[in-house]
Amino acid sequence: MARLIEDYAIIGDLQTAALVGRDGSVDWLCLPRFDSPACFAALLGTRDNGYWRLAPAGAGTCNRRAYRGDTLVLDSFWEAVSGAVKVTDFMPPRTGSPCLVRRVEGLAGTVHMRGELRLRFHHGRVVPWTRATETYTIAVAGPDSVWLGADQQVRVHTEGDRTFFDFRVSAGEHLALMLIWSPSHLPMPGRGDPHAALRGTIDFWEDWTAKCRYRGPWREAVVRSLITLKALTYAPTGGIVAAPTTSLPECVGGERNWDYRFCWLRDSTLTLSCLLRSGFRDEAVAWLAWLLRSIAGDPADLQALYGLAGQRRLQESEAVWLPGYQGSQPVRFGNAAVNQLQLDVYGEVLDTLHLALRAGIPIQHHMWSLVNSLLSYLGEHWREPDEGVWEVRGPRRHFVYSKVMAWVAADRAVRMALMLKRDGSVGRWRDMRRAVHQEVCREGWDDRQQTFVQSYGSRALDASALLIPKLGFLPAHDERVLGTVEAIRSLEDHGFLRRYAHIRQGMHGVDGLHGPEGTFVACSLWFADALAATGRPQEACERFERVLDIRNDVGLLSEQWDPERRRQLGNTPQAFSHIALVDSAFSLGKSLDSPGGASVSTRYRAPWEVTAEF
Repeated sequence: MARLIEDYAIIGDLQTAALVGRDGSVDWLCLPRFDSPACFAALLGTRDNGYWRLAPAGAGTCNRRAYRGDTLVLDSFWEAVSGAVKVTDFMPPRTGSPCLVRRVEGLAGTVHMRGELRLRFHHGRVVPWTRATETYTIAVAGPDSVWLGADQQVRVHTEGDRTFFDFRVSAGEHLALMLIWSPSHLPMPGRGDPHAALRGTIDFWEDWTAKCRYRGPWREAVVRSLITLKALTYAPTGGIVAAPTTSLPECVGGERNWDYRFCWLRDSTLTLSCLLRSGFRDEAVAWLAWLLRSIAGDPADLQALYGLAGQRRLQESEAVWLPGYQGSQPVRFGNAAVNQLQLDVYGEVLDTLHLALRAGIPIQHHMWSLVNSLLSYLGEHWREPDEGVWEVRGPRRHFVYSKVMAWVAADRAVRMALMLKRDGSVGRWRDMRRAVHQEVCREGWDDRQQTFVQSYGSRALDASALLIPKLGFLPAHDERVLGTVEAIRSLEDHGFLRRYAHIRQGMHGVDGLHGPEGTFVACSLWFADALAATGRPQEACERFERVLDIRNDVGLLSEQWDPERRRQLGNTPQAFSHIALVDSAFSLGKSLDSPGGASVSTRYRAPWEVTAEF
């Protein structure tokens, strides 16, 4: 029953998020946190797995929708024969119990509104007991309770396990419904004024976005991406989830379905960078603090991802009761990638610490012990094969990107030591840096193709090689970088880039899985950055704006894009895609501002001024 992935918009309260479809249906919501079991799971199944629809009687989809200015408040506009209404969906930033508000405003005439609520706890599996009081409809199952309140003009009635709404709204009228979650052992949660909550939510987001320092030609896209990144932040700890969803497929009907409601170290440097460059220092410091708490412990136990509070055990299981998004199975909860060896994460952590130090964020004394322990472990293990940045479920390999990130770890440790005047291990780290560099240039280079390859002994290409100049491993004008950028054009599909070679249907790829996947949004943005760095800013801007064109109607990107069917794929909205968009906007702004830089297309022209790097 699920709509296209791009038909969904996100609302959230900085601890969880809901997906709202163009048909007025909330089809995904985990309460009380991003990683909690869903109470609406129709996104991965059917209406019987939980949803809440509110729309004019007989209507299909809204005529248009938009976020209200630079906020996370969603307005959907509906026009009927008898009149017009606006439905405003939002979740007030959390101060008590999580709350989802749906506010209906009459714009013209009189419109008959109808709604249906089916609550299904534990990821769409458990039907709650439902009862009605004078002021609430209450649903309870196990540890969860949901309290539904509505203005008096809204007629609410329950039939079995379903709750229905019927009411009319005329021009100038405002009616609201509120859904509040609470632990089932606690008494009735407090109910605030939904209309006042709307004003407070708008004020919160407007105050937050006012801090944004980006003034470039793509400000609307950058600000929306930053709002999305903020919406994916778990405020109590500062952790940022990769996406609020699980098991949205990388190929519809396929098995590439993963749970992304956790925090990846892979994203750490770019996350810190885009927050700092955009003016959101508090969020950057909170993210860094989450990172350092999460990785505390034996450096041998460093994981690729952690839970919202830094949890390590994220056991993967399959939900056999859910048929999956448009039949894409299995549906997974948890992520087995926590058990993989991914050597690149050591480089990500050291690169993030180095960036923080450059930005003037103080590094506590005990953090230097962390640097030493991470480099000591990596110095003994960087020559081992691993599962790589793409978390392959096939055999371990000597992935070139993992080795490059080992070089990054040693390089950033040397740089930090010089900045802090701590030279105790610098000689050993320099030796490691030199050894890694020599090995990668020898074993990871294919002279016949004139390109760096995916892994030692392979001829396969990998888009992660586009990051070699950005990481400082080789300068952008180096012939090997130029050759790699040109060779990676072969990963292109209708103007967008795949992570690695396309996999024919029914075949196992390097990742040990059957079937193809879409093009990877972040890789297409990396390609734009590489083109700008190697002296082709005009093509870089065209590539960047091509990605802007595949955002949905409210500016959101998922993980992947199907260029043939022209639809989004993978979990949504995807933090990595939006982080890469912000990073590219800043990088391209610098190339545009340089002598001989490209001009910006008129679609995105605006007065601008790129904030200098810290």
